[in-house]
Amino acid sequence: MQARLAAKDIACRRGERLLFRKLSIDCVAGDAVHVTGPNGVGKSSLIRILAGLLRPYAGDVQHYGGRGLVDERLALDANLPLSKALAFWERLDGNADMGRAGDLLQLAPLLDIPVRYLSTGQKKRAALARMINSNCPIWLLDEPLNGLDHHAQTVFEALIDQHCGAGGIAIVASHQPIALPAPQAVALADFAA
Repeated sequence: MQARLAAKDIACRRGERLLFRKLSIDCVAGDAVHVTGPNGVGKSSLIRILAGLLRPYAGDVQHYGGRGLVDERLALDANLPLSKALAFWERLDGNADMGRAGDLLQLAPLLDIPVRYLSTGQKKRAALARMINSNCPIWLLDEPLNGLDHHAQTVFEALIDQHCGAGGIAIVASHQPIALPAPQAVALADFAA
């Protein structure tokens, strides 16, 4: 079965505040979605709902295919050298090595450095490589370009293009411009409660 992610009439409530409501997204293989909006509108919450980490206040989310998430939570052990932190995920995901993702994101010089000493951009590249290497067809990306230099941004945009071209789905929440292949645009402020 091909990848698919569908959210129907979802709403998000944080405390007593309803951030957005009646939001529907239907993505099939090859789709890219750019979710935009100012800080505090609920972009990160939407990504976490789509990842299954938050329950929507209303509505339903269905997915066919694994979901990979990159957000501000690194999911790499800060005390381990990068090679060992990535190896943990490789074992869980059933991959032999970091391979192509590590090469493209230039991680080889960083493999002996404990994760806590990596710069923001280096940590982001490592998290992106971990997600790419998981072979999940659905990518959920919350501000993926934060901390990346121009070269790393260009490489990552090309990786998203390749992923969607191979039948993957990419949903990107970002206030920054990002080159996506024929993106659907979702202005989250349009769904504000």
